[in-house]
Amino acid sequence: MKLNEISDNAGARKGRMRIGRGIGSGKGKTGGRGGKGQTARTGVRIKGFEGGQMPLHRRLPKRGFNNIFALDLNELNLDRLQAAVDRGALDVSETLDVAALVRAGVLRRERDGVRLLGRGEIKVPVKLTVHGASKAAIAAVEKAGGSVTVLGGGNGGDQGSGTAA
Repeated sequence: MKLNEISDNAGARKGRMRIGRGIGSGKGKTGGRGGKGQTARTGVRIKGFEGGQMPLHRRLPKRGFNNIFALDLNELNLDRLQAAVDRGALDVSETLDVAALVRAGVLRRERDGVRLLGRGEIKVPVKLTVHGASKAAIAAVEKAGGSVTVLGGGNGGDQGSGTAA
């Protein structure tokens, strides 16, 4: 076998249909676009038009809103934090913030900060600086001898302006 002899299996690649090349081709005349009018043309298309009847998207009530001030926080559980400590990715002697967690590979990107959640347990004392933390997570970290500093602002949940007690 030579590189120039390699080919696809028979029928693996389908040939391109040449449209608009006469009635005998099977895709001539209208070229697969049906009849005349707006729908046969490119660009302008009435989407959701129901023949003059009030369209469904206008008949249904509006609901909810999009909070433009909401923070997009990374959620970090205690078990993932403990796993990173166990494999030596995190240095527990320094204060752990978003940048340190990204450097260690615990988080993929910074986003707007971190929200600490209480799934799992932490066995080593760590100093954390996060944008939000659940009461269970704060209690678990403090039980292990660590501390959690919750930065203010946003929708991080249980948060204050200093060290959570």
